Amino acid sequence: MTMTSRGAPTAGERPSASITMRPLRIIEIVADRGGATAHEIQAELGCSLPTVYRLAQGLVDEGYLVHLKAEGRFELGYALNRLGVALHQQLGTSPGMRRIVDRLHREGEVAAYYAVYRGADAVLAYVADSPEHPRLSGLRFGFHEAMHATAFGKIILAGMTHEERDGLLGHRGMAPLTPHTITSRAELDRNLDRVAQHGVAWENGEFVMGQTCAAAAVRSTEGKVVGSVALSMRSHRLPAREHRVVPLLLDAAAAASALVRGAAA
Repeated sequence: MTMTSRGAPTAGERPSASITMRPLRIIEIVADRGGATAHEIQAELGCSLPTVYRLAQGLVDEGYLVHLKAEGRFELGYALNRLGVALHQQLGTSPGMRRIVDRLHREGEVAAYYAVYRGADAVLAYVADSPEHPRLSGLRFGFHEAMHATAFGKIILAGMTHEERDGLLGHRGMAPLTPHTITSRAELDRNLDRVAQHGVAWENGEFVMGQTCAAAAVRSTEGKVVGSVALSMRSHRLPAREHRVVPLLLDAAAAASALVRGAAA
């Protein structure tokens, strides 16, 4: 990509990513594709081939990418592992917390999750699932999107004031992920009032069609919501299992809260 002296794209370019974000977008493209050629990166990034090579070589020099010259492609570099390890450590899913979530998965015969409240995000920190009880598609470590459409996101939103919700949802919006996603702010507020009253957040086909998810809050010593424990299953299984899995979910959230309070003591 050729640039003017002021850094603006010249004619024929599309401003698909800011200058400062382009190296990060290259890493994302390579990660999403499991490796990518310079031409594939160019097609997604929307800049010239020389620019792709220059930016990618900078990432290679720092260890964030490797260039497999014989294959003509770039893959992720080993320096990213250090960042991943640091993120796992900062999210801090202890062995005790993993045992709580594992037990919910095992005894409830559901996929089970632990999310932490980090800044203004509900960030997925741990998942326990299996081929028989798989996680919701798209939910992986570090997921922090679609708070209006996920049960663990609703737990966080339910603990916010209306002004705090205005700031968060006004910035991120309420995208319709399925025909059942709540996209009306008034309807979502009514839903969150019920969450605050009953202590369990539900989403029924709002994030993934045919799947139901429930979550309960993890609270600090001061009673502040610091995270949530959640479960998911196929929606058709819920009527026969709700009476069993909800108590297991609440027990897991209580155990997780006790663990958090103990760690903070």
